Amino acid sequence: MKGAYVLFIRLDVGRNIQIGRLGRFCFTRGYYAYVGSAMNGIESRILRHLRSNKKTHWHIDYFLRKAKIIEVHCFSSDKMEECRIAQKFQKRFLSVEGFGCSDCKCSSHLFYSPRLSDLRL
Repeated sequence: MKGAYVLFIRLDVGRNIQIGRLGRFCFTRGYYAYVGSAMNGIESRILRHLRSNKKTHWHIDYFLRKAKIIEVHCFSSDKMEECRIAQKFQKRFLSVEGFGCSDCKCSSHLFYSPRLSDLRL
């Protein structure tokens, strides 16, 4: 299946995390939604995100060293829907500037809420 996905992530303790060359960010304890795409197979991309032993390649890899994926939602599509989904989150939630969007014009693909239930669109 190809399309977009949202990882729902829990960070148990607030902490400063170096996100590759993007820089060091202060992340607040709570819940995060990360919007991604996998036009060559969502299943393998999600399995990669769930692995703890992997090379750090994307911004999300650095964050997941300290945080835990608790839920995954997938959206099957032949078109790139990642940015459209991210824009919906952007309207309602705080975001981490520049996170996960180095290949598009979005301001972020990582969004924060103190409560998981609030992150569901």
